Amino acid sequence: KLANRRRADVMALSPSGEVLIVEVKSGLPDFRADGKWRDYLPYCDVFAFAVDADFPQDVLPEDVGLLLSDGFEAALLRPWTGEKLHASRRKAVTLAFARAAALRVSAG
Repeated sequence: KLANRRRADVMALSPSGEVLIVEVKSGLPDFRADGKWRDYLPYCDVFAFAVDADFPQDVLPEDVGLLLSDGFEAALLRPWTGEKLHASRRKAVTLAFARAAALRVSAG
């Protein structure tokens, strides 16, 4: 969970330590019914929606990243143009991510 108690669909750390959050959208009704994705923005360096080829991409905000996925792989169609995390927030998010990963591995 993020500090605001939200759970991201996909969260990752890049080799350079950037925090990436991906929100997977199964279709237009899913996107329209879900406004919580904005709550993820303060906790990542990079944010993107992952959608399939049938999703109407023009409804997605232009300042967020866009991944086109077929369920097996994804292609970056548009990078995120938002702000990077402050160093102290990145450290807190990274430590929380590491703790969650360690707990999953040890429960394993």
